[in-house]
Amino acid sequence: MSKRTLGVALLVAIAAVLGVLAGNRLLGPSTSNNARWPATQAVTLLPTPRPLPAFSLRQSDGTQLTQGELRGHWTLVFLGFTYCPDVCPTTLAQLAQAQKQWAALADSVRPRVLLVSVDPERDSPIRVGEYAHAFHRDTLAATADIPALEDFARAMSLVFIKVPGEHFKDNPQDYSMDHSAQLIVLDPQARMAGLIQPPFNPQAIAADMLALTQASK
Repeated sequence: MSKRTLGVALLVAIAAVLGVLAGNRLLGPSTSNNARWPATQAVTLLPTPRPLPAFSLRQSDGTQLTQGELRGHWTLVFLGFTYCPDVCPTTLAQLAQAQKQWAALADSVRPRVLLVSVDPERDSPIRVGEYAHAFHRDTLAATADIPALEDFARAMSLVFIKVPGEHFKDNPQDYSMDHSAQLIVLDPQARMAGLIQPPFNPQAIAADMLALTQASK
């Protein structure tokens, strides 16, 4: 690894830690202290949901994804990209297992999974959609330009950064994207309500999302 690449990697690691710490400062000690919501296994809820600034992402079907599109459902948000070698496909496969466990719920209240690609240079909305749907047909997929993605990620204390590969000078496509790995939980008002830290347990995630959906009726 070159000194430049090492430096970038260290920067990403520091930024990721700061992002997690920023999120953790808002977390309560236990979801059981929240009288409205049931105790959860995987989800750590914020003491007070955090409203998100307005955002607009491009979905795989060409439409815009805004807060209004997410209202009425509990949603799990995951940053990733289609060229991701390990974390992204593993996470989407685990989420697909969870999605199967709430498939019987009515579409009007069924929890959602949203993959947001942080690599718009290589990931068109259509490509992101095809990638996400290969894991589960119900997964929402979107992307945007870098400034919009940075604002979206920052609002949830998430980070991402482009990491050039060894042959980047000769091949501009030789790069990867380092990004936060946690899942962000949005409530039915499309507010940041909590997060899930890896490693992920599909059964625990499914149980939590089912319980939260039932409690919000």
